[in-house]
Amino acid sequence: MKHLVALAALSVAAWAQPAAAQSDSAIKQKLIKESVASYPGNCPCPYNTDRAGRSCGKRSAWSRDGGYAPMCYASDISKADVQSYRQRGR
Repeated sequence: MKHLVALAALSVAAWAQPAAAQSDSAIKQKLIKESVASYPGNCPCPYNTDRAGRSCGKRSAWSRDGGYAPMCYASDISKADVQSYRQRGR
């Protein structure tokens, strides 16, 4: 039980780190999570599933031109995006 409490405390501490102390990779994952969460539909990214449980694939917003452009992959996020996140101080 002690180990679970310690592990949970470490997890919270890692999540609550100031943006300047977080790795680029960790920031990119947070930006992806925020972007997907802000999408109003259920197929923001190709790897998501629709309400029927089918893969979104090419029906996803990410795969279509125009409209919403969610960030689904680390390669979608520029160094400027990471720097902007750090400046916001999250």
